[in-house]
Amino acid sequence: MSQYACTICGFIYDEEAGYPEGGISAGTLWADVPADFVCPLCGASKAEFTEKAKGVSSPTVSAPADAPVELPKDLNYSAAELSAVFSNLAKGCEKQYDPEMSMLYQQLSNYYGAQQHTEGKADFESVRQLLESDLSAGFAMANQVAGSEKDRGSQRALKWAEQVSRMVNAHLGKMNAGAADFLEDTNVYVCEICGFIYVGDEKPELCPICKVPNEKITQVGKAA
Repeated sequence: MSQYACTICGFIYDEEAGYPEGGISAGTLWADVPADFVCPLCGASKAEFTEKAKGVSSPTVSAPADAPVELPKDLNYSAAELSAVFSNLAKGCEKQYDPEMSMLYQQLSNYYGAQQHTEGKADFESVRQLLESDLSAGFAMANQVAGSEKDRGSQRALKWAEQVSRMVNAHLGKMNAGAADFLEDTNVYVCEICGFIYVGDEKPELCPICKVPNEKITQVGKAA
């Protein structure tokens, strides 16, 4: 029998064991698992699971490309992008228990955040295209650079970022397909450290991506 891994958080569905806690008896084949099954850890849909190859301990996340990757020669970031970069660095330092550096990065994030201007409202499809670009090429390039520098911290952050990006892409796919009602009558939570998004009544005890306790997982308010 086979195993199927959640590409978001790594939860494994084992056909031999089933998932009795969710009403799925032992021996239930993946094809027979209900279509509305969701990952019990992160809430990802059944579509976000892939068959786990024998001997592979975790779901596949982009590895550094074997061939050299040419870095962009012109990295002209907008104020909004710089604000996001420094915000992420601040959260990374917080995770590494370096509050002073976290505060300095947050100050830079706030500064650039105040300089940004709105270019107009982006539609779901344009955001999905940006995510697809990251998932198909951006993460491979970043992983290669982090690997060449032996920067384990960056490699870990990139793994989190890719898992979260896959989840965001899945949510946008639902909304783009006209299934926006999956957000109705429920709560939305976001991990302040890695950006993990959870849709459900109660937030998990631990973030399934970066493993921080749930006091770092904040409920997102709904627009009026």
